[in-house]
Order: sequence, then structure tokens, then C-alpha cells
Amino acid sequence: MPTIKINSEKCKGCGLCIKACPKQCVAFSKQFNKAGYHWAVLEKEDTCIGCGFCYMTCPDVCIEVYR
Repeated sequence: MPTIKINSEKCKGCGLCIKACPKQCVAFSKQFNKAGYHWAVLEKEDTCIGCGFCYMTCPDVCIEVYR
């Protein structure tokens, strides 16, 4: 089953991965990281297709895709 892992401490909450996700399975966390940002989280694990669009759009390279 495809999935992604997001490094919550590197994420600056820009939202590019959320906009890029064709299945709308990435969302903002309700919590803050140490830098004060709402980081991105995989909200709908069963919907992820492992396309990698989130990874490709992340300027901080904090997303890993597993297929």
C-alpha cells in the first residue's frame, strides 16, 4: 500500500503538497512544530496512490514516498 512520510520538523507549512495531491489526502496538522508551523500530514492513508506529486512540489524536501 503506497504511503508518504512527512518530517514534521522540516515542514514549514507552505501547503504546496496539499494543493498538488490529486486525491486530496494531505492536510495541515492541527498541531504546531517547534518552529511554530502547522505541518502537512497524510490525513487519508487509504486514499494515497504514491504518485509523488507532494514530494516533487516540496521546496524543503521533507516528504518521502513509499510504494
